[in-house]
Amino acid sequence: MSILTQRAWSPYLAGIVVGLLQIPAFLLMGTALGTSSSYVTISANLASFVDPSILEIKYAANHVAGAKNWWQVALIVGIALGAFISSRLSGTPRWGHSPVWAKAMGAHTPLRRNMMASLGGFIMVFGARIADGCTSGHGVSGIAQLAIGSFIAVTAMFGAGMIAANLIYKRV
Repeated sequence: MSILTQRAWSPYLAGIVVGLLQIPAFLLMGTALGTSSSYVTISANLASFVDPSILEIKYAANHVAGAKNWWQVALIVGIALGAFISSRLSGTPRWGHSPVWAKAMGAHTPLRRNMMASLGGFIMVFGARIADGCTSGHGVSGIAQLAIGSFIAVTAMFGAGMIAANLIYKRV
């Protein structure tokens, strides 16, 4: 059986591969792995298409062009495509899956589930921009660079996740 067709991949092997991706990211792009800036790149480009004066804002203008911005967009596309290919090769697609917590919170309808996912995604990206990096950026790249802020951010993320899980699963 090939590693690509296994139901689950080794987290150790996957972690090593992701960790090793830091090397070409730093050598070729001069930046760490992360994805939250890609949302700024896409949003700034869409906004500039509608209203070019948005580029007068330095923050937006800095994210419109350049390989350093667009490689993160390519990374997100690759993550989604890789997850899709992995689910198809392993024979474990999760279409229509409704987790226990979604039913417990009344999110069993597709519209409500999609609205909750969109709201959660917005809050996550908003927080990532405030923290100047996303979970993958802080968790993988920041810790690899021994950044104190990333250790604090990851500790806070895991702590908040444990609290949220306890609150959600107590409702079931």
